[in-house]
Amino acid sequence: MQLSATPYEERLTAPRSWWFISFLVGVSFALILLPFGTLPMLGGLAGGTAAAAVVASSYGSPRIRVVGDSLIAGEAKIPVSALGPAEILEPDEARAWRTYKADVRAFLLLRSYIPRALRVEVTDPDDPTPYLYLSTREPEALAAAIEAAKSSTKA
Repeated sequence: MQLSATPYEERLTAPRSWWFISFLVGVSFALILLPFGTLPMLGGLAGGTAAAAVVASSYGSPRIRVVGDSLIAGEAKIPVSALGPAEILEPDEARAWRTYKADVRAFLLLRSYIPRALRVEVTDPDDPTPYLYLSTREPEALAAAIEAAKSSTKA
């Protein structure tokens, strides 16, 4: 059964400070090109800022969505029927799961600037992935959306 509405969607955007840093990269390029004149300096400011902004934007472009009977996290698409219980991770526990508790076989969609996460077990016996670690600003809403999608596929 496919649902037409998207019960959950989140983009893991980069924090505002990264955009300011992108501007500072442009200023650095402008200062490097200052000896060559005003026009190259302005080109360095615009080009450096644009290049750094593209990097910040691409790093903050992954989306987490629950659509129909699937969880789409970045490039991964997993049917919710293959997912087990979800565990909401507060900042300290999330840090532990992305460092010393991490399993090398796990799927990690993590962003260090997002302190909370959701860990979802994978119950599919054909999938070697033990769990998904998903950085999210709203782990409660994501867990609820996964549970809702699971219950709608069972009905």
